Amino acid sequence: MSRYSERIGAIIPSATLGVTSKAKAMKQKGEDVAVLAAGEPDFDTPEIIKEAAIRAIREGKTKYTPSSGTVTLKEAICSKFLRDNSIKYVPENIVVSNGAKHSLYNALQVVCNPGDEILIVQPYWLSYPEMAKLAGAVPKIIKPGPNSGFRASAEDVKKNITDRTKVLIINSPSNPAGVVYDEAELRAIAEVCLKKGIIMLSDEIYEKIVFDGRKHFSVASISDEAKAMTIVVNGVSKSYSMTGWRIGYLACEPKLAKMMATLQDHSTSNPCSISQFAAECALTADLDGEMAKNLGIFQKRRDSLLEFLAGEPKIKPFSPGGAFYLFCDISSCGLDSMEFAERLLEEKKVAVIPGGPFGEDGYIRISFATDLGTIEKGVGRVKEFVNSL
Repeated sequence: MSRYSERIGAIIPSATLGVTSKAKAMKQKGEDVAVLAAGEPDFDTPEIIKEAAIRAIREGKTKYTPSSGTVTLKEAICSKFLRDNSIKYVPENIVVSNGAKHSLYNALQVVCNPGDEILIVQPYWLSYPEMAKLAGAVPKIIKPGPNSGFRASAEDVKKNITDRTKVLIINSPSNPAGVVYDEAELRAIAEVCLKKGIIMLSDEIYEKIVFDGRKHFSVASISDEAKAMTIVVNGVSKSYSMTGWRIGYLACEPKLAKMMATLQDHSTSNPCSISQFAAECALTADLDGEMAKNLGIFQKRRDSLLEFLAGEPKIKPFSPGGAFYLFCDISSCGLDSMEFAERLLEEKKVAVIPGGPFGEDGYIRISFATDLGTIEKGVGRVKEFVNSL
């Protein structure tokens, strides 16, 4: 008899965390590593948020809170949804968790039964299929391909639905390709899902990072019917440079939210109390100017990165509409993505993420959540590497 569960034995370790950890270890040894792998903004958390956390500590707000989050934070989240997305929620719709990843995990644990199918669009954030498996569900991959801009159409969704389909995961802006779905696309997809009774799990963690004048649109804002069939996941990590604070949240129907709160009661209990007060500040303070400045920096980095790679025949980047990643076709290099990333790190001291775990083995993900100097140095080394193959 095995000492380990079959469930955990089927799970693939996170390639993003693995590569990033190795690159950081090399840097700590004094090696000149250009890290283009990070999944977090390099900007510091705004001072007003840090001060709110310090104030919470000094005021003794260091005890347990309700497992699903404080009432005041839930109220701030409801205000955010109304202000930014035109969706009206009340605190009973909200569950606050230890990061958006935790919120996604909770959602799939609560809605899935063994054998349910979860529709996931390729390329996908590498944790989606593993979370589906951990919930006893079966990940079913929709493969629109680069010729369709890596975006699934309503028809793509429709033809992949079976009588076992339970959930469609929507990620806009997406990781790793930075795809941003517009309102018309999401309305068409929602129409298919509503007709078939499919839950839409909408991961909107990169909501504030959209380029070229695009506007984020939440599928839950389409109608009351769409809202009832959507679980919206978001958090403060990417938008407010608060990755380490570990605060995510979701919004859904009250009965479902109560079930997720019960799951959290028996797994993690409440998220960090201090982080909750900091997140409340993030969602209520006037940070529009700072966030607009950061967005401008991200867009400048994206444009510079595309320019640096222009004319390099062995690397074909997909231009992202949001998030802070460049998904690049390296299929003409003659290496799979893992070998490419491993050799690039060992030989040229550049850390990128292989595309295989995202479902596209002929691609790598380059992060531009770092300064332009590091980006230029890293891309220069990448060019040297591919031209040596």
